[in-house]
Amino acid sequence: MSVIPFDEREGTIWFDGAMVPWREAKIHVLTHGLHYGSAVFEGERAYGGRIFKSLEHSERLRRSAQLLDFEIPYSVAEIEAAKELVLKTSGLSDAYLRPVAWRGSEMMGVAAQQNTIHLAIAAWEWPSYFDPATKMKGIRLDIADYRRPDPRTAPSTSKAAGLYMICTISKHRAENKGYADALMLDWEDNVAECTGANVFFIRDGVIHTPKADRFLNGLTRQTVIDLARRRGFEVVERRIRPEEMEGFSECFITGSAAEVTPVAEVGPYRFTPGAMTKTLMDDYLAEVQPKAHAA
Repeated sequence: MSVIPFDEREGTIWFDGAMVPWREAKIHVLTHGLHYGSAVFEGERAYGGRIFKSLEHSERLRRSAQLLDFEIPYSVAEIEAAKELVLKTSGLSDAYLRPVAWRGSEMMGVAAQQNTIHLAIAAWEWPSYFDPATKMKGIRLDIADYRRPDPRTAPSTSKAAGLYMICTISKHRAENKGYADALMLDWEDNVAECTGANVFFIRDGVIHTPKADRFLNGLTRQTVIDLARRRGFEVVERRIRPEEMEGFSECFITGSAAEVTPVAEVGPYRFTPGAMTKTLMDDYLAEVQPKAHAA
């Protein structure tokens, strides 16, 4: 992946309805979204020129904003058209897309009802979150100190920028100790999710995953559950205690960036990436690739 800083790259970004030069897509330092976290975003991948589950992402972006008490001034159809334009203009077939919406600069205080709502969409080349060699061996996860917040304290079903503050801290701490990422618990010390991905476990041919009512129900998570059930695999969504990890044989994480990535270690617990995980990795890659049209 390129080491060029994101504010120094070439290309164009869709910004409030117009394609602007990449380096000119800027906001003022006194922007509400920067100071108070009034911003929402999506992370999406395009494969072969097609954005996977693009509509679902656009719909979730608008819902996330509504949960933060603002309305994105573009319809789902307009967001879809903008993403297609960004992808086409980028010249990329396989790409990562980042739509982001935020409150602007008219008011600088906690209350900002009159602030303009902005939307920008960028696309860039971003290979698999983890390199192939590491991925096949299974990545190592630390167990984070911070917990996912009680839904009574934060809009936990929104893809809100502010909710990722503790994710960044947790991932940095994990990487500083030699891990690839961190597994986070919820406020009741149940297994929740990773810093930017959902988690699954396998025992005796049954897939177990935390119930997604206390954190973001990822679109990749939903896709993998559907793929597993198509295969006839049993999927159980429930509360999972950390000590249960000792009894699981396989573990993997899912996300638009991570795709389907096997896990070999979570703190003191060990797993061996196996046939079921490999099957779901392959099924997911087949699902996201554009289908060839019959002649």
